Amino acid sequence: MSKADYVYAVLLEEIRTAQIPGGTALRAAAVAARLGVSVTPVREALRRLENDRLVRYQAHHGATVVDLGDAALEEFYGVRAALEGLGARLAAARITPAELDGLRALHESMAESLERGESAGLGELSRDFHLRIADIGGPAFLGQQARAAHNSFPVPPGASLWLRPAPAARQLAAHAAVLRALEEADADAAERVMTAHIRDAGTWRRTHLSGHSDLG
Repeated sequence: MSKADYVYAVLLEEIRTAQIPGGTALRAAAVAARLGVSVTPVREALRRLENDRLVRYQAHHGATVVDLGDAALEEFYGVRAALEGLGARLAAARITPAELDGLRALHESMAESLERGESAGLGELSRDFHLRIADIGGPAFLGQQARAAHNSFPVPPGASLWLRPAPAARQLAAHAAVLRALEEADADAAERVMTAHIRDAGTWRRTHLSGHSDLG
């Protein structure tokens, strides 16, 4: 990993998880000092983040983290539903027994954690579940696009629906339904369930958390 790659990975994760909230100015010198690198790789990383539309440059202000609103939130879940619905459809025809076993193990681990009330890491495990399916369904392009979509909208840790028992249980049930469709090689059901699952998550977040970026 180059220094620019390292800086990019750190800043991407901090923006994605809203550790650096929207509207924050990113001073290259300050970031360089914090991460122990020179200013050059920081500037390269910031340009990459600008291409990802996570950072924008403004005259006399430098780089600022984009502050996304409700319209962007709706678009985020719509794009995810389209991409990951297609990914699930394609995965139904391509998934191997070993890949199914891996998804089952991940799902069972999530169910056990939810039952124990250990919900802090469920959001990241859910992301893993979704991206594994997208990678299986579209290893050439679709998985990469799904990953980019996941990274495009910050989710504060406290804004995760996995921290709330009722919606978390509903989302876990949807994961189980997606798994059944994949096991049965039912492409129509896999796409339908995955699409509805993501749209349901988007509806919940818009209804309960819209405009509350400070929940993290």
